[in-house]
Amino acid sequence: MKVTGDWLTADSTQAVFAALQADGHSAFAVGGCVRNALMSVPVTDVDIATDATPETVQSLAQAAGLKSVPTGIDHGTITVVSGGTGYEVTTFRADTETDGRHAVVRFSKDMAEDAARRDFTMNALYADAAGQVVDPLGGLPDLKARHVRFIGTAQDRIA
Repeated sequence: MKVTGDWLTADSTQAVFAALQADGHSAFAVGGCVRNALMSVPVTDVDIATDATPETVQSLAQAAGLKSVPTGIDHGTITVVSGGTGYEVTTFRADTETDGRHAVVRFSKDMAEDAARRDFTMNALYADAAGQVVDPLGGLPDLKARHVRFIGTAQDRIA
């Protein structure tokens, strides 16, 4: 399955993908932008997940002539500004401990680990720069059925 739209094909979006992939790293649009595109709902922001560490994201952005802002560097998030638009680029991560609201994370190279820390299966959908959707947790059938399903045990996720 593929997604498309101005949000994905925009030169500014593709420049961020290209910057991250320049050194062999992976980069995927993730979450609401992918979900909304699949539902034919407007996409208002684009979040990108990558296996590059935050420091590497900053270096790759600089090498590509893009501005980077360490908006949440401790949690793996760098805002990369391209064409006047900010893209939150977050390193794949996994929770090492959490109180339900705040987590201590470790960076990961594994998309499935990153997906497992999200809230709902429909928000754990990823798309590469060409729009090819990756669904590590089975969120596509849930989205098609308009079924909101927690990742993991609902009771634990709510707590």
